[in-house]
Formats: sequence, C-alpha cells, structure tokens
Amino acid sequence: MTKEAYEDPEITGRNRYKYFERPFLPFHQQMPFSVVFAATKTEAYIFPPTSAKYPSVPSKYTVGTQTDYRDAEVQTNPYSPEYVVCQDSIPELLTLATLTWGRGLPAGQAEVEMIERAREKRAWEATLPCLGDTSQFEKRRRMMNAMERKEWAFREQEIERLQEIRLEILKKLLRKRDENQNEVNMKHLNARWCQLQEAKEAKLARIQHTHVSAIRKLVGKGKNIEGKLERRNIIRDYCDYASQVYGPLSRLGRFPDNNSEDFVVKNHYLNTYEGLVELESCLPDFVTQPRIRPPKPKVATTKAGFLKRAARMDHELAEVHKAILDKKNRVLEPKKVLRFLQRKALPQPRLPTPTLEMSSNEEEDTEMAVIYLQKLLRGRVVQNTMFEGKEKRLELIQELRTSHALQEDDRLLKKAEKQVTLALQRQRNLHEHKVSLVENHLAGLEGRALADMFDFLSKELVRLQEERRIHAFAMLAERQRRMREAEESGRRQVEQRRLREEDQIFKEVIKVHQSTVTSYLEDIILNTEESTAEEQARAEIEKMAEEINDIAYEMESRRTQLQSEEIVAELVYSFLIPEVQKDFVKEKVRNAQRKHILAAHQIIHSHTEDMVNKNFVAQQQDEEVSDTDKSPEKKTQK
Repeated sequence: MTKEAYEDPEITGRNRYKYFERPFLPFHQQMPFSVVFAATKTEAYIFPPTSAKYPSVPSKYTVGTQTDYRDAEVQTNPYSPEYVVCQDSIPELLTLATLTWGRGLPAGQAEVEMIERAREKRAWEATLPCLGDTSQFEKRRRMMNAMERKEWAFREQEIERLQEIRLEILKKLLRKRDENQNEVNMKHLNARWCQLQEAKEAKLARIQHTHVSAIRKLVGKGKNIEGKLERRNIIRDYCDYASQVYGPLSRLGRFPDNNSEDFVVKNHYLNTYEGLVELESCLPDFVTQPRIRPPKPKVATTKAGFLKRAARMDHELAEVHKAILDKKNRVLEPKKVLRFLQRKALPQPRLPTPTLEMSSNEEEDTEMAVIYLQKLLRGRVVQNTMFEGKEKRLELIQELRTSHALQEDDRLLKKAEKQVTLALQRQRNLHEHKVSLVENHLAGLEGRALADMFDFLSKELVRLQEERRIHAFAMLAERQRRMREAEESGRRQVEQRRLREEDQIFKEVIKVHQSTVTSYLEDIILNTEESTAEEQARAEIEKMAEEINDIAYEMESRRTQLQSEEIVAELVYSFLIPEVQKDFVKEKVRNAQRKHILAAHQIIHSHTEDMVNKNFVAQQQDEEVSDTDKSPEKKTQK
C-alpha cells in the first residue's frame, strides 16, 4: 500500500486562526442549576429468532454445587421470597417493606423503637372516633392535636440527637484534622531539620576540606621556603614506594582502583555456603586433609668443612641483633658510693671592685659634700618612716597611755574623755543611720526612676527596631509588589499585543475571505449581466435587422432608377470625397515636416561623424604609443 501524503495544515500560516477557536461546552449556556437533562434510554437489542432447522446451543449452563459454607457467608444480600397477600388483610410485616439490607437491616435499637412507635400509632388510630360521627369531632380534633404535639416533641428530640451526633463527628474530624496537621508540621520540621543538618554537615566538610588543603599548602610552602624550583628526581620517586608513582592521590585526578569491581570473581561456589559445601565434597582428600612433611635441614657447610658465606652472614646478623636487644633492655645501675676523694670545681673568682682616683682637692670636696647630702637624705627618710609609723599607731599608743595611767586625776579625765567620745560616737552613728536611711530612700527613688526610664528606653529601642524592620519589610514587599506588577503588566501587554495581533490576523483573514466572496459574486453577477445583455442585444439586433431588412426589401421593391442614382451619389459624396481630402491633407503636412526632419538628421550625423573620427584618431595614437613602449622591452628580452 502506498503511503498517503497529507497536505501541510499550515498551523503558523494562513490557517493559524483555525487553531484559536473556543471549545464547545455543552452546559455553558445560562440555565438554572436545577435543570438536568434526562439521559437517553436505549432499548435492548432483540435478536431475531433462530431458525428451527438447527437447534440452538446455549452459551451458559446452570450447574448445582454443594459447598462447606453457609449462604450468609457467600451472598451479599439476603434472599427475599415472593409472597401473596390475602384479601382484606394487611400484615404487619408489609409495613417494614421500606427496610432493606444495609438500610435498616439487620435491625438495631433505633429500628425496634420505630417499629414500636408505629404499633402505638396504629393502636391510637384504631381508638380515634369515626369521621362520620359529628358529635365526636371535637374529641377527635383534641386527640389529633395531642398526638401532633407528641410527634413534634419526639421529632425535636430526634433532631437534637442527630445534631449531637453530627457535633461529635465534627469534633472527631476537627481533632483528626489537627492531628494530621500536626503530623504534617512535624514532617515539615523534620525535613527542614534534616536539610539544615545536611547543609551543616556539608558546610563542615567543606570547611574541613578547605582547612586540609590550606594546611597542605602551608606544609608545601614550608618545605620550600626560598621558593626555588626543583626538577623532578625520577630515581627518588621510583625508590620511594610512598611517592605518586606507586600510590597516586585521588585529588589529583588518578583513581587506581577505578572499575576494580570488574575483576571481582562472583561465583556461586565461593559466595554461598551451599556452594562451598558442594565444592568441598568434590575435592579430593589430600586438599582438605593435607599431609605435611618436616623439611630436612639445609647443610650450612661446604665439602671441605667451612661455613658458607650465607650462613656466616646469618650468624653475624644474629649476633648484631642480640647485641642491639641487650643494649635496649639493659637496666641502668645505681651510682656507687665513692671510696676515694672527689675533686670539686672551684667557682670563678669575683671581679675586683673598681676604684675612683681623684685628681684634685676640689673633686674630693665635691664628693664629700655629695656623701654628706646622701646621709642627710637617708636620715630624713628614716625620720619620716618613724613619724608615719607613730601616726598609724597613735590610737594604740594612747590606749597604752590610758591603761598604764596611775594618777586619779588622769583616770577621771580619761573617763570623761571616754564618755564624751562615746556620746560623739552615738551621735555620729545616729547621724550616719539617718543619712543612710535618707540615702537608701533617695537611692530607691532614683533606682525606680532609672528603672522606669531604662524600661521606657529599652521599649522605645525595641519599638524603633521593630518599626524599622517592619518598614524594611514593607519596602521589600512594596518593591516585590512593584516588580510583580511590572512583570504582570509586561505579560499583560504581551498578551494584549498577541490578542490584538490575533484579532487583526483574524480580521484580515475575514476581510480577505469577504473580499474574495465579494469579488467572486461580482464576477458572477458581471458575467451574468454581460451574457444577459449580450443575449438581449443580439435578440434586439436580430429583431432590428429583420425590421431593417423588411424595410430595405420593401424600398428596393418600390425604388426607381433616379432614387438609386441619388443614393449612389450620396454615398460617394459622404465616403469617398472626405477620405481623399483627408489623405491630401496628411500628405501636405508630411511634406511640410520632412524638411525639418532632414535638417535635424544632417546636424546629428555631422556631429556624430566628427566624434567618431576623433575617437578613431585618438585610439590609433594610443596604439602607436603602446607599440613604442613595448619595442624596448622586446630588445632587452632578446
């Protein structure tokens, strides 16, 4: 089959407007929400009856089975058998026909109460007076009002109970929603905590990596402080098994164990216990139970009885190793008491004190005056020290004087002084107590005022900080809002521009379609008008020609010789003579213009011939000059 070739739909071309059509919504019309269209009911298809020639083969068979389960365990809805109601009897069971499985069945407490209430109502209806008895009408009305009030009260209780149940359900739902919200919040918090922990660990790892690299750089710089460039020592690199040749670092981009898992042997007999047991059962006995034979000692002597060089080297190495171990494990012995005198090192002698030699008496007098002044200063210092000590211990000195006084007058005087001193001390204590109370009171007032002031200042500071932060948030929000408004306005302008372009394209397409339809209709109308006019003109011309022919034939039949000659003369006069006159006038005008044309041609040809001659002469001169220039060149070449 040949592949079908579909034409280009031109989605971005002339058919672009077709892909902007609004979707058809069946219920988008303005109609009330209560209106719902009924679904169309399709009748079941009735198959035609089969022919009696061939018996029909049933597609399904009903087969009885016996199981070990009860009917209640296998069926969904209980079986409801058919019934027949006797005439003039209403069974009580039919009043429960509204109860079905899952909706009232199996019956609970509410259904039992409803059945009992229905029985009471039927019994009450049996006690009502007959409607035909007018004397019992008032009694019937009272009984019905009482029953109605009772039903309304029961209904109110039912509504209250339903409201309580709904309220409990609502509380449970709210509690469950709060628990779910708390669980979601905990999940978010845990996820956020995990993210922060991962970020923290990543940051610590990055800091550790930076620290290690910085330490490595510092160690590298410390090894080469002078900054000298050293060439690579290949022999040293290959002698050192810790160099980059044998163990390259992964941070330098070398991974020696890359793709090492390709060489790992994965075998069932080596990786599982059953495989090992099977492999062990297949192996011979000498593998699992090796027989070890003691090796024979090698002969360390030659045929002549001398030690071999290797044996001698091993013996020397063993002696050296033993000496090293003895030296390492040797314990230091304590120093013994010397039996003889031991020489002590004498200290170095003290340097001699320098002396000043006087050259004259004046210098000696000056030195003596300075020494005397030093003595005076030292004495004054000692005197001041004694005076300060006496001033510091003055009370002790006075106490000693009072305690060792022996005269009565001195004692009385000291006692009076003591009383005066005690009185002064009492007054001073009272004054200090009053002053301390006043100071405490003032300090409390000052502290309260300062506390209030500091509290106000701290609150003002917090308020200013909050105000500045709120102002900053407001500025950020305003900036974000303006940016979003600008973006939204830009998107809106782009969308409006796009919509205008689409509308303009749609208008242009519609205009083109309308113009094409209009031009098509105009062409059809014009063609129709032309064909109609042509047909009508032909019909009129044919009709007129027939009339003229009839008139001409009639005139020909009635015309005389004189009339014929007159017609010929008129034709000659109206056609031949004006044509001859017209040709004569044209020839006359042509002859008048010919002389001017000849003069112009002569002027043009003379000038053109002069120009052609000049150009020809100039071209010949140029060729001669070029030939003269080329001749010396040919001579030089020869």
